[in-house]
Amino acid sequence: MVSTQKDARTVLSDPRFSNRQELKRPQLPTARPNDASQPAAPGWFIHMDPPRHTHYRRLLQGQFTARRMRLLEPRIERIAAELIDGMITHGPPVDLVSAFALPLPSRVICELLGVPYADHAFFESNSTAMVYGSQQAVADLTGYLRDLIDGKEPGDDLISGLKAEVTVEELTNIALILLVAGHETTAAMISLGVDTLLRHPEQDRSDPVEELLRHLTIVRVGAPNRAALEEVQLDERTVAAGETVTIDLLAANHDPAVFTDPHTLRLDRPEAREHLAFGYGAHLCLGHNLARLELRIAYRALFEAFPALRHAGEPRPRAGYPIATLEELPVAW
Repeated sequence: MVSTQKDARTVLSDPRFSNRQELKRPQLPTARPNDASQPAAPGWFIHMDPPRHTHYRRLLQGQFTARRMRLLEPRIERIAAELIDGMITHGPPVDLVSAFALPLPSRVICELLGVPYADHAFFESNSTAMVYGSQQAVADLTGYLRDLIDGKEPGDDLISGLKAEVTVEELTNIALILLVAGHETTAAMISLGVDTLLRHPEQDRSDPVEELLRHLTIVRVGAPNRAALEEVQLDERTVAAGETVTIDLLAANHDPAVFTDPHTLRLDRPEAREHLAFGYGAHLCLGHNLARLELRIAYRALFEAFPALRHAGEPRPRAGYPIATLEELPVAW
């Protein structure tokens, strides 16, 4: 395991370290479309190396550019406003997770992919089970997405745009990655971020996103990791060919060599954007622009609508989950 930012950046970007699933021995078993001892299934690009990874990445990059995200901004703002209206209607108090933090990114990724939000309860529950390691959840989501793709009418969504470019199996696995990743982590960051901001009312909330990403670093256990393709020297430690190296992103984002007083939340921290919460190198999170936009809109909309937002009970963490997140966050205003 590496825990400094210098070593983390090396392992995440050096081509001597592979992300191929069949070469790695991860800390925890993870659910995926095929046996982890075999090369990644077609379209499952998160566990591939170039040139296979590069091929899929190029197909998708145009969907997640900063320019395209700016075009999405008014729609995300409208979704946030609708959810806040619902909070006002039903509360206070309300559970921020179910009322706002989860539905906002779920609706956004559904619209981006072309997945009916009416099915959100099905894919949200199966996404959670999948992150816990359920192969049955992978099978259920795969069947759902394959049927959706087969019957898809032409549109301006991502699935429609890729149908002519890839096979049904490839598109199903691509959509599975984006559907799960597109709402699980962002929903966790919204709820944990709000909880953190409520605990630090003395700080300026005008631009909190990068410091919250650094300070919280919600992807912590068992990922990411890489397999050494040859012997590599990391500072004074020799990594043998074939060994798996896990990157402790939380430790790297609290590295005192990079961040002054790293365990203290400072929303005005000038070096906050040096964090590795979205990874680094060729596998930098494809949706980082979208996630940043959703977080910025979510925090701003909530605190503008509810300047006196406060806890209405103790937050309840989700136990045993590889992503730091909350099951429930009761709030009032």
